[in-house]
Amino acid sequence: AEVLEFIKPKLAEQGLNIDIKVFNDYVQPNTQVAEKRIDVSYFQTLPYLESFNRDKGTNLIPLQGVHVEPIGTYSAKWKSIAEVPNGATVAIPNDASTEGRALILLAKNGVIAIKDPKNPLTSLRDITSNPKNLKFKELEAPALPRVLNQVDLAVINTNYALDAKLNPSKDALIIEDKTSPYVNYLVGRPDNKDDPRVKKLAAALTTPEVKAFIEQKYAGAVVPAF
Repeated sequence: AEVLEFIKPKLAEQGLNIDIKVFNDYVQPNTQVAEKRIDVSYFQTLPYLESFNRDKGTNLIPLQGVHVEPIGTYSAKWKSIAEVPNGATVAIPNDASTEGRALILLAKNGVIAIKDPKNPLTSLRDITSNPKNLKFKELEAPALPRVLNQVDLAVINTNYALDAKLNPSKDALIIEDKTSPYVNYLVGRPDNKDDPRVKKLAAALTTPEVKAFIEQKYAGAVVPAF
C-alpha cells in the first residue's frame, strides 16, 4: 500500500482520487475485483493470478507489472542453511503458486531437488531429493512470520516479512535475486482495462519517481520491475 500512498497525492492533482483498501489475505482482493466491489488489485504475481482464475473460475487480467518482492527463507534458530539439522521443519506458503516459488528457491540453493525448477506450480509431490529429510508445514502466507520461533525455517513473502520487522536483504538466509520472474501486477477485469482511470493509475505506478521511491525506501527488499 505504501507505493499507492506515495502516488495518491499526485493522482489527486490529476483529478483522480483513489480509495486504498488493505487486506490481510490473498483471496479477498481478487474476489472483490471479480465481484466489482473494487476496481483493481495490486499484490500478486502472474502464477498466482493464473492459479486463482483457474481455481475460482474468474477472468481477471494483468494490467501493469510494477515491482518484485523477492521471497526469502528465514530462521530464528540458525544463522545459515548449512546449520539446519537433519529432520528440520520448514514452513512454506500453502497457496499453489507461492508454494511452488518457495520450493524453487530452496531447490536453486541446493536444499532440495525438484522435477522442474521452472514449473511455478511445483508442489511437495515434485520433490525428487530431500537430503536433510526436511519436514514441510504448509500454512497461509500471513501466518508464516508468526511461526518463525516454532520452526527451523520459514519461507516468507517480502510484504509479510517487512510487516514483521524483518529486513529481507539482511535477515534472509537465502533470497531470490533481481532476476526473479515473480513481478507483482496491477490486476483488473476485461471490462475495465480501458477505463481512463485505470490507465492513469497504471501509468502513475511506473514513473521514474516511483522507481526512485521503491529503490530508496526498500533498499533491495523490493525491486522495480519497469
